[in-house]
Amino acid sequence: REGDWDWQVNAACRGLDTANFYHPENERGPSRARREQQAKAICAHCPVIENCLRWALAAREPYGVWGGTSAEERELMLSGRSA
Repeated sequence: REGDWDWQVNAACRGLDTANFYHPENERGPSRARREQQAKAICAHCPVIENCLRWALAAREPYGVWGGTSAEERELMLSGRSA
């Protein structure tokens, strides 16, 4: 829907390489944790983090860091379980 993405104009990640937010295939362990923490650090200072998380949850976004959360963390939120 038109307007659903308007919040992205103010996103801290706007213009950054999306590779910072999505892990490459076969990335595991410390590399993945480090990349994810770096992405979350960008999110932590984002003025639209709540909009981003709300969108990712509504879309059931299965990949990447959105709204300061990993795909696994969002899945736990949606299932009602805690980490």
